[in-house]
Parts: sequence; C-alpha cells; structure tokens
Amino acid sequence: MIALDPRAAAAGVRLVTHKVLGSTNSEALNRARRGECGPLWIVAGRQTAGRGRRGRAWISQPGNLFASLLLTKPTLPACRPQLSLVAALAVHDAVVEIAVGLEARVAIKWPNDLLLDRAKLAGILVETESGGDGAVAIGIGINCASHPADTEYPAIDLAAAGIPASPAMLMGPLSLRMIGRLAQWNGGAGFAAVRADWIARAAGIGEDIRLRIADRELSGRFETVDAAGRLVLRSPDGCTETITAADVFMAS
Repeated sequence: MIALDPRAAAAGVRLVTHKVLGSTNSEALNRARRGECGPLWIVAGRQTAGRGRRGRAWISQPGNLFASLLLTKPTLPACRPQLSLVAALAVHDAVVEIAVGLEARVAIKWPNDLLLDRAKLAGILVETESGGDGAVAIGIGINCASHPADTEYPAIDLAAAGIPASPAMLMGPLSLRMIGRLAQWNGGAGFAAVRADWIARAAGIGEDIRLRIADRELSGRFETVDAAGRLVLRSPDGCTETITAADVFMAS
C-alpha cells in the first residue's frame, strides 16, 4: 500500500491516491485552484495524460511511481526554478536509500533527471499555477518496473538493474527525503547548500555536452551550475554562457 513515512505525516504532509488520473500535476494544480493547501502528495497507479518538459508525453506504465507534491506559497517567484534541483536531490536520496549498492551509478542530469548508468531512471516536472497564490506542483516519475523504449535519450528502470523496487517502497523514503531537502532549501535561503550537494551528485560536469534550446543547439564543456541554478557552458572558443532551460545530451 502506498503510504507516507510516518515522520512526513507527523510534519503535516498529506497523501491522496488514485488508481488512474490524467496527470498528477494537473490534479494538484486543480486542487490548488479549489483552495487546497499543501503540502499534499497525489499519487496515481497510472496516468492517461502524463507529460514531461516542453509538453512531451510521459509514458505511464503501471508498476512505476507517478507522484506530485503540491506546495502552496513555497517561496518568492524568483526562487521557484530552484525547486527542480531541490526535488532532484530528494529523488536521488530516496533511490539510493532503497537501491543499496547503486549509489556510485546514480547521478543527476541538469537540471533534474535522475540517471542510472547514464540512462534516464526518473524525471521531474515543476509547474506553477499562474494566478492566485502561486501554487507549485512537483511532478515525479520513477521507472520502477519498466521503461519506455526507443526514446531519444536512453531510459532504464530499477528492475532491469536488479533492484526489485515498487512505488510503495519508494514513496515513504521520498516523502521524508523531500521534507529534508525543502527544509535545507528554506525557500531559497539555503540554496547555496543545495547547489553544493547537487554538484556533488551531478553527471557531466567537466565533460563536453550538447544542449538543445527552443531555436538552436549549442555544444561545449559543462563548467558548473551557477548561484541561481543555471548551467554554465564553455564554448569551444572559450566564452561562457549561462543556460536557464535546455535539453542536455551527454556522451554515453
């Protein structure tokens, strides 16, 4: 049965579960519009309209974890993009807690994809309600039992790596680890510590990467993540550019 860690529940975090939803993020934001206050986890056994970044479809096979955390008034709007890195750390923490022995093989691809052996294990989509109180939905998909085939970026699941992990096994650690990372972040005041922890778990820093932005592609060396969480790319001519949003492709 899907349940929160008791310490998360004691801290006031709540959980609702559904067998099927269109999208856990959409459900979270719809609830916020109706006056729901976070923190509230919404979990579905299957999604019929799951989505990733840039409106891409998120394949939602039963046996994987599909969860969204609704936060209301989490911080000032300027700091909300940092939640992608905060959430990535919480997912990393939860996965390595249950996947004993895999820690050295798990890393975060900027800004918030979790990789196992350089293949995508989990994705995160942070969406903000444009009006009202500025509610935020942190959508998380973790490949437990299966992964999509023929994706542009290689994918993997925990079962394929020899880790028998169910959504129920992950939800407890994730709910607790998220509380810890949000407390560390402290609405943006603690982002320097978040950034340091993120860099320590990052994939590709110091390596040549390729970036796809809406209207162009860039390539260069992944230097670091700056104080705002943006990717710093050094081009072949030695110039640096800070990137706010892009699809990142690394050498295998």
